[in-house]
Amino acid sequence: MSIKDQLTADMKQAMKDKEAGKLRLAVIRMVRNSIRNQEINNKIELDDNAVLQVLMKEVKMRQDSLEEFKKANRAELVAQAEEEIAILKQYLPEALSDEELKAIVAETIAEVGAAGPKDMGKVMPKVIAKAQGRADGKRISAMVRELLK
Repeated sequence: MSIKDQLTADMKQAMKDKEAGKLRLAVIRMVRNSIRNQEINNKIELDDNAVLQVLMKEVKMRQDSLEEFKKANRAELVAQAEEEIAILKQYLPEALSDEELKAIVAETIAEVGAAGPKDMGKVMPKVIAKAQGRADGKRISAMVRELLK
């Protein structure tokens, strides 16, 4: 079952659950709209990898908001953002451990023949492609920077 099909099925279930699934329903609808907008704007049907990118972008937006809410001491908004992130992460593949990510980065550095920090631009896109949504860009960037010193 594709991620889009899973989102549709979960949306239907959240609608049936009525009161219990309001936040879940709202988050799923938001993500489905983001996916649909990407499809309309690019005039293509998104595959699972592209849908994962949209999901990761949605999680990133909420994590950024979460940090701002924490700075502003908005406990109710912090709780809501954390719940939304938890709902979205159900659709993402399991995150890579630090050891797995380090192995992917080291392998890519060897493939590309990167020698130092100036070669980060060659390494990053390949590592992101290999990680396939299982690690966020900030984490990948930090690992690449660490290994290219």
